[in-house]
Amino acid sequence: MTGKSRQRIVHVVSHGPQCLDGVTAAVVVASFHPDSEVQAEFCSNTGVNRTLRHFPCEPEAAEHEIWITDISWTDPEVDQHLTQLQKRGVRLFWIDHHRTALERYRSGSVQVPFTDVVLDESFAASRLAYEYLRRNRPLQVEPTGLSQLVAMADDNDRWLHQMPDSHALALAVHALNDLAAYQELFEFARTGKWTPRLRAAYEIARQDVARSIATAERSRVERPLPGCGVVLVAAVCDGYPSEVAEHWNRHAENAVFVFFDLRTQSVSFRRSPDCQVDLSQVAKRLGGGGHPAAAGCEVPAVLQGIARALAQEVEPTLLEVWQST
Repeated sequence: MTGKSRQRIVHVVSHGPQCLDGVTAAVVVASFHPDSEVQAEFCSNTGVNRTLRHFPCEPEAAEHEIWITDISWTDPEVDQHLTQLQKRGVRLFWIDHHRTALERYRSGSVQVPFTDVVLDESFAASRLAYEYLRRNRPLQVEPTGLSQLVAMADDNDRWLHQMPDSHALALAVHALNDLAAYQELFEFARTGKWTPRLRAAYEIARQDVARSIATAERSRVERPLPGCGVVLVAAVCDGYPSEVAEHWNRHAENAVFVFFDLRTQSVSFRRSPDCQVDLSQVAKRLGGGGHPAAAGCEVPAVLQGIARALAQEVEPTLLEVWQST
């Protein structure tokens, strides 16, 4: 007589839910675990410490795996918590392609006994996860559209844009909320076809991009940096910082774009194609991270600065009205 098998739960913590690469990475992990219960959770770069610091693996009697994809953390308490989970028997995997993550791991700053790690700048995280799982946990039959989805995510995330629909798919994902993007991309991986909801989201995103570009144009400030020939271009955007930067890159030379994103209340860095400033290092020194050409962080003082500027503009008129009544 055989005993009852343990419940197997695969947890995926990934960048999202508005990131094509991060959400695709979660779809990849789920696709290669068809016989497990897969629980996907998405968070921003600024929220990952909070998500992982006390990440639950319940019920304790179940067999657990945690896959952290397309994202990294900076809080030592996360290392301690993940280590305690590993001692409890939880298998831990980390797949990322951001330069700051690679540097932290190579320097010994990450102290976690992972079951396996794939850190490589060569490809997007979704492709790294796909290739790893194909080698180590091959499926008898892969979902029809999975390889196509991975190729599109990799093409968009590395800004190759050799696949016509890859950027459109990224925009559609960006326009979806909560777990909707994950659900729709899972269906794309199954069939290889756009869902009606993805197509509708893309149309919404196109309009949102136009509005964000308009917001950035109204707030744009340029500041040449003395002695280095770099032009710092700062602006406020309402989502889609990469699309705003791409729009401005048509006429930019040796420029670094820094956006305060109203949607995420975070700061995003982008650069013109001819600029060699390593933005991952800029963001790293401000508590964030990313790639040489695209990075981000939180700068709480920006919100306070906006409030101070608003008060300064309103105060004279407010006093004038008060004095006239």
